[in-house]
Amino acid sequence: MAKLALLLLFALPLLLSLTSLLPLPCNAFSVDRPTDRRLLVLVDDLAIRSSHSRFFSSLQARGYDLDLRHADDPGLALRRYGQYLYDGLILFSPSVQRFGGSLDLAAVLDFVDAGHDLILAADSSTSDLIREIATECGVDFDEASGLDPAAMVIDHTSYAVSETEGDHTLIASDDFIKSDVILGDKKIEAPVLFRGIGHSLNTANSLVLKVLPASPAAYSANPLMKLSSPPSLTGSAISLVSIVQARNNARILITGSLDMFSNRFLKSGVQKAGRSIKHKKSGNEQFVTEISKWVFHERGHLKAVNVRHHKVGETNEPSMYRINDDLEYSVEIYEWSGSSWEPYVADDVQVQFYMMSPYVLKTLATDHKGLYSTSFKVPDVYGVFQFKVEHQKLGYTSLSLSKQIPVRPFRHNEYERFITTAFPYYGASFSTMVAFFIFSIVYLYNK
Repeated sequence: MAKLALLLLFALPLLLSLTSLLPLPCNAFSVDRPTDRRLLVLVDDLAIRSSHSRFFSSLQARGYDLDLRHADDPGLALRRYGQYLYDGLILFSPSVQRFGGSLDLAAVLDFVDAGHDLILAADSSTSDLIREIATECGVDFDEASGLDPAAMVIDHTSYAVSETEGDHTLIASDDFIKSDVILGDKKIEAPVLFRGIGHSLNTANSLVLKVLPASPAAYSANPLMKLSSPPSLTGSAISLVSIVQARNNARILITGSLDMFSNRFLKSGVQKAGRSIKHKKSGNEQFVTEISKWVFHERGHLKAVNVRHHKVGETNEPSMYRINDDLEYSVEIYEWSGSSWEPYVADDVQVQFYMMSPYVLKTLATDHKGLYSTSFKVPDVYGVFQFKVEHQKLGYTSLSLSKQIPVRPFRHNEYERFITTAFPYYGASFSTMVAFFIFSIVYLYNK
């Protein structure tokens, strides 16, 4: 026994040191562990580590653990022993033809289907593999750029002014989506610099949104060649930056410009064509920082707790209700702010009392401290009902709450002794009896 104890004494520190080297399993964004975030960053050139260091540093400053790997690393894996090793994936490897290790198209899509987040940046060298991932997410990169690697988005009205005339492929765009949840409540004053390829949205996919569309004068073509036919992608149909929020609340960012995240674009000054104001710094750093906060659920992630319902004047939740009961319904909703759970304040959260169709639809009142509540009368219909809250709002994760409760009719001994609405029938019955009695007297004794 003494030898065994001595062996364990020496072996325990070694085992602890080995387990500390192994990556811990990671789930999708967890309301219980919202600060535990590990990201896998795949690049096709390790020089991106330094050329895009400001963006990576901003993620690390917000508490993210980055694992930067080459896209064809033979040891790549997103999952091990059925557990995911990362919470999010950043693909800064537009030219990669094939991922290393066990990573492939299906693995990336399964990663998103499991509720994890993805940032995908492309450029004119984008491979078929990256295009397929984008297509599966509801975004189609310009096919002309696949046939002609030099095809880029060109805009002769919204380009960035430079000392040389240029080919107007360096676009200065400030037509941002109107959403404080996605881009933060601080307005982005300076235009965002973009150089890369455009993409269009799949009209059959209602989950994809344009965050930064191109101007009506933009088109996709090779800037070094003369157009021989009309471009296939033009005007506001071109999206420069798009986002997706899947039904499982996984979030995806897709852009055709890897340079948009680079130190050079983040630090560069910008002046948009046709404007006299020259900004000392582009809006890229604020833009990529704020939108990455949304992608990685630092903003716009809701959770609902303490769903309660009971009869008015009571506190305990009943096993069933009776028709025409007065009840109260309440739920607490909070939003993750990046560091803590804050009360979610809105005036459009509704609850349905539902059986095949909603019999009651009520807007919940809020105390601005996270509590939403209302009261209503149970309809005069018995059956199995549900309390349903379906809250979907631009930029926020969707809430879908459902709680089943049966509703019974009155028992035989619960009806009123005399029903007010039946008084005419009571009167008719007694008047008939009185009339029959009088008729009998008259008939019998009348000669």
